[in-house]
Amino acid sequence: MTNGTENNNLINKAAKDVMVLARSMLIVRFRFLDIAMSRLEPVPLDGATLATDGVRLIYGPKHVLRSFRSDHEKPARDYLHVILHCIFSHMFTGALTDPDLWDLACDIAVESTMNDLGLHATDDQKKSAQRPEIERIRSGVNMLTAEKIYHYFLETGITDEEAERLGEMFRSDDHSGWHGPRYDRNDSDAGKDDQSGNDAAEPDMPDDGPSLLTPPLGIDEEWKDIAEKVQDALETIFKEQGDSAGSLMQSLNAVTRERYDYTTFLKKFSVLGETLGVNDEEFDYIFYTYGLSLYENMPLVEPLEYKESRRIREFVVAIDTSASTSGELVQKFLQKTYNILKSTESFFSRVNIHIIQCDADIQEHVKISSEEEFDRYIDSMEILGLGGTDFRPVFDLVDSLIEAGEFSDLRGLIYFTDGYGTFPAHKPGYQTAFVFLDDEYKDPEVPPWAIKLVLQDDEI
Repeated sequence: MTNGTENNNLINKAAKDVMVLARSMLIVRFRFLDIAMSRLEPVPLDGATLATDGVRLIYGPKHVLRSFRSDHEKPARDYLHVILHCIFSHMFTGALTDPDLWDLACDIAVESTMNDLGLHATDDQKKSAQRPEIERIRSGVNMLTAEKIYHYFLETGITDEEAERLGEMFRSDDHSGWHGPRYDRNDSDAGKDDQSGNDAAEPDMPDDGPSLLTPPLGIDEEWKDIAEKVQDALETIFKEQGDSAGSLMQSLNAVTRERYDYTTFLKKFSVLGETLGVNDEEFDYIFYTYGLSLYENMPLVEPLEYKESRRIREFVVAIDTSASTSGELVQKFLQKTYNILKSTESFFSRVNIHIIQCDADIQEHVKISSEEEFDRYIDSMEILGLGGTDFRPVFDLVDSLIEAGEFSDLRGLIYFTDGYGTFPAHKPGYQTAFVFLDDEYKDPEVPPWAIKLVLQDDEI
């Protein structure tokens, strides 16, 4: 019994030393990851392989020693694999069509990033086998983020046998808790410091509670903040990484870039106006019903015939019809805008919506005054132009329309574009948003006075 305990202690100590060595190797090369590595507490667990819940890095001591014996650099690579999952927010997903396929896409994205970093300490035997597979996937996916790889697999199809083969090639850790319900880590003993003084305290979770690997509530926001700090450090301090850090930067852009909900955004263009109907908030039904009972059919007060409601009434939709903008995407964007307006009952009986097509010059200007006119325009519209890109003519036209009294309360302008054109030199007198469709995380520049929205394919 004593020998068995001593052996376990030796195994635990040796595994801990290997994990410390792996972490040290990574920090020496990637100092900007220090904040991320510091967030995870290494916790040994007999029978485990390698996993994380965003709070702890759970490792099996025997698994770590086996990895170290097979390749002294493998624990460092596996450690970095887990850290990148956290930085890229891979475990913080909603409902997925195929969770197993998502896990595979995450592993491929992480391994591809590590290969691009070019660290010798993570250059294990898998790299040479992975390279042709990564290049094959890259031919169909420009940016190897987990989201794009996942949708690529869904669209092109992948057999169970192929998924298993790729899984063996790219898998380094256990994702089994990623897709379970979250728990509040404040309501359990999970991740608490061991008070006994032992170095190898095992995580303590109730038998009927969530998986040991399930990320707790709120940890996703912490990791988003960490990702932003890593991105800042990589951009401002460690630029000597050069092209080798390109894949990491692109994935960080996907995690940290500002996103807007298009439906919510459209509501910001609403104005107060009158629509026919009873104003329930200002009408007193007590006096109304009392009058009916006292004087039979004569109420003491009459209901107001009009009520104020927030409806979209006046705004401009500008379409960049340069050669780099697809006509099909333009139609889908307008249809998306139209569907949001209809579903939120955003139309007045009469509206003042101006749709402008422009490349380097104004190609079409159409005024929409009713829902029926919008229907007809969507059905018959043609994309005109396909030349260069200059945003200024649209703003000049809108300014002239305002001067001519065409708008009484223009709330804003929505410009659908790829972003590569000439912007106005001065801020207009109305709110402006430039809307992009899946910009491959290149983060196009917009003037400081404009809002930038990025819509994914599935949002349109």
